[in-house]
Amino acid sequence: MSSIHLLVGTVYGAAEHVADQVAAALKEQGHQVQFIEERTAAAISAIADQVLLVITSTTGSGDIPDELAPLFFDLKERFPLLPNLRYGVVALGDSSYGETYCGAGRQFDELLTELTAQRVGERLQIDACETFEPEVEALAWLPQWLAALEQPAVANA
Repeated sequence: MSSIHLLVGTVYGAAEHVADQVAAALKEQGHQVQFIEERTAAAISAIADQVLLVITSTTGSGDIPDELAPLFFDLKERFPLLPNLRYGVVALGDSSYGETYCGAGRQFDELLTELTAQRVGERLQIDACETFEPEVEALAWLPQWLAALEQPAVANA
């Protein structure tokens, strides 16, 4: 079983609720789950050979929630290479915002890729216009993500 670190960014609590449900499901399957409380590049570097699951809502015009923004910019500034970090992203957003839909999740996904981390599976984007229970979609996506996580890591070129 894997040790999975959850990084959560929420505005009104939806992403936090999704993360709580995902954490419970992961624990039921025997995985170790730890929420990342220290939001620094050093904290992410400390888990660089493990698994990270980012669950974030989007605020404003595709912006990262205030609680995650300092970490995002710290990672961008310090630019620690993370070739052994495997990660997934669950992005919550509202498609009525057009191009900025799920912007926070997309930005984290792009930054982690730039840092040479390895995305596991596809990014999940949950549209508030289509679902009132984002945790249902996240829990339906989770088995596919876990199956991809069981595949051997691919070395970055």
